[in-house]
Amino acid sequence: MQDYCHVLFATDFAPEARQAGARAREIASRYGARITLVHVVEEINVSAGYELMPLLPELPDETLMREAREALAKLADEIGLNDAELRVINAVSTKEGVVQTATEVGADLIVVGSHGRHGLALLLGSTANAVLHGAPCDVLAVRLSAEQLAG
Repeated sequence: MQDYCHVLFATDFAPEARQAGARAREIASRYGARITLVHVVEEINVSAGYELMPLLPELPDETLMREAREALAKLADEIGLNDAELRVINAVSTKEGVVQTATEVGADLIVVGSHGRHGLALLLGSTANAVLHGAPCDVLAVRLSAEQLAG
């Protein structure tokens, strides 16, 4: 049994992601928790057939993965999480990648950003809603707003 908490912050690099990341940092700091940042690069689903395969690069694109790793490191630096574990993974969907990572690291809490709209799916966004229903632990949806960025 682990004697520490583990917070997983899942990000899509939206401009408001710093808000959710700062909230994840605050929670981890308050409870002495370890923190992992994850970004999921979704696999491309080619349903049109093999005739398109010569036009596509090898998947996942290593350039895309490298750029995502660089962006995640930059975000971690911007929100003061230089000591966090950083993971960029390739998965069929963002939900699958986040849930898989949460399971692997033994997360006690997943922190995601959400946009305040109407209705549960709109409130959370389709990815946050999917993570909520597939997660092996609690999920905190941090309300994102442009006004908070300006303030």
